[in-house]
Amino acid sequence: MATVKEMRTRIGSVKSTQKITKALQMVAAAKLRRAQQATEAARPYAQHMSAIISNLAAGVSGPSAPLLLAGTGSDKRHLVIVATADRGLAGAFNSAIVRAAREKIASLVAAGKDVKIITIGRKGRDQLRRQFGTRFIESYEVGLKSPGLSLVQPIAKNVLDLYMGGQFDVVSLIYSRFKSMVTQIPTVKQLIPAEVQPGEARGAFYDYEPDEDTILKALLPQNISVQLLSAVLENQAGFFASQMAAMDNATRNAGDLINALTIQMNRTRQAKITTELIEIIAGAAAV
Repeated sequence: MATVKEMRTRIGSVKSTQKITKALQMVAAAKLRRAQQATEAARPYAQHMSAIISNLAAGVSGPSAPLLLAGTGSDKRHLVIVATADRGLAGAFNSAIVRAAREKIASLVAAGKDVKIITIGRKGRDQLRRQFGTRFIESYEVGLKSPGLSLVQPIAKNVLDLYMGGQFDVVSLIYSRFKSMVTQIPTVKQLIPAEVQPGEARGAFYDYEPDEDTILKALLPQNISVQLLSAVLENQAGFFASQMAAMDNATRNAGDLINALTIQMNRTRQAKITTELIEIIAGAAAV
């Protein structure tokens, strides 16, 4: 059994850990508000971008359709972009995204597809590289600053260059969609060819000047950056929400452990005192 001194040292160590988890919880809570605001501000832009593309795509068909919309006519070669966070201590946030990515990649490989991977975030890179290291093309880090177009534009350019160079037929993005403080949903979205949802083409149809084909050729490459930025912002909000919850649980668990250790220490100390008293009384009686 541990001595009173050893238990006192352990209690001090757990209290130090509790201070760290409490501080991380407060930092995550402060950053979550800004990240949530940025995510909610970016959503309407991304959604309206998809709606405009759907409206424009309704007037374009056949060989005149841009390559980013019509596709190559094949789905043999796939590029999977996996967006996670750079850091951990956020519960199962990163693991849930990686799990969805593994399932997607495994299903494509089982179907005989040629799959390559680009990661955004160190956690996704580190976890996927162990299993799919030979399939990696490039990896990017999110960094400590708030994500912006300066982060996603080089990624979008690289993806577009690879696609226009004929190296891929389909490009998919996997990230975590922020739903609420306690719910983040791993999501798979097809970026290229651009998915056209009939329900997104709302309102009246217009005659465009210049024509739909010209507008789409300018809009579709920009849409890649917009969707990547929206995904990274969703990830950031989900990460801080998960980290706040995880650190809150860790702080509570540390408090419970401190209470249990304190009770155990008091009982050990009381038993030691009782033993010493019995020895003194026994010695006095013997005299």
